[in-house]
Amino acid sequence: MIQCITLRKQYGDLVAVHDLDLEIAPGEVFGFLGPNGAGKTTTIRMMVGLLEPSAGRVLLGGHDLAREPEAAKALLGYVPDHPFLYDKLTAKEFLSFIGGLYRVERDDIADRSADLLEEFGLEDRGEDLIETFSHGMKQRLAVAAALIHRPRILVLDEPMVGMDPQGALALRHLLGGLAASGVTIFLSTHSLGVAEALCDRIAILDHGRLIAQGTLDELRTHASEFPELSRNEGSLESVFLSLTGTEDRRA
Repeated sequence: MIQCITLRKQYGDLVAVHDLDLEIAPGEVFGFLGPNGAGKTTTIRMMVGLLEPSAGRVLLGGHDLAREPEAAKALLGYVPDHPFLYDKLTAKEFLSFIGGLYRVERDDIADRSADLLEEFGLEDRGEDLIETFSHGMKQRLAVAAALIHRPRILVLDEPMVGMDPQGALALRHLLGGLAASGVTIFLSTHSLGVAEALCDRIAILDHGRLIAQGTLDELRTHASEFPELSRNEGSLESVFLSLTGTEDRRA
């Protein structure tokens, strides 16, 4: 459902993302991890069409993002690391606006908005201006907006930063349900506990290079090749720290 083929982003002599190859299957929850500055957000912005790659291709549902941008983006829901919301709109107005951009039928927008507001515990705030929302509520609304058109691919860049426990729990349950229904989820997060609980496979990026990918068991096996760094705890946190523990290791 998502393919990144030798994806590369270069700024002068600086290579921010080095020839990245990824393939994510339909219905898979795929975790994307890495230290700050590893190139995760750059990769995601290329993946959703906000940043042009220096080389390589992105395919969404078989559609080449560069050649068929409308068809590719129609399948996509995206929540950036710092989502922009229109503070002078109500929650319902904002969802209606986003639904209109995706050409969702008006009646369907109303029904879908009501369902999503209830899903994220915002049903009592639908008529309130977004400027009155807490940061966590705005995060929940941003995710709801990304789902308004029933995307087959959902890309989330740090969606739980600043989200209140109620919203984080609702989002975890929702992501599990979406994946079960066949939605492909690409999740960039610093919350290793969330990644460990939700993700079928995980990729780890460091200094713009893919240093490991696979299931948690496969990552444990890979980390065990470096006993001088491995803490042998078996958790995703220990594996992550082992694999990103030196600056010169590359896969």
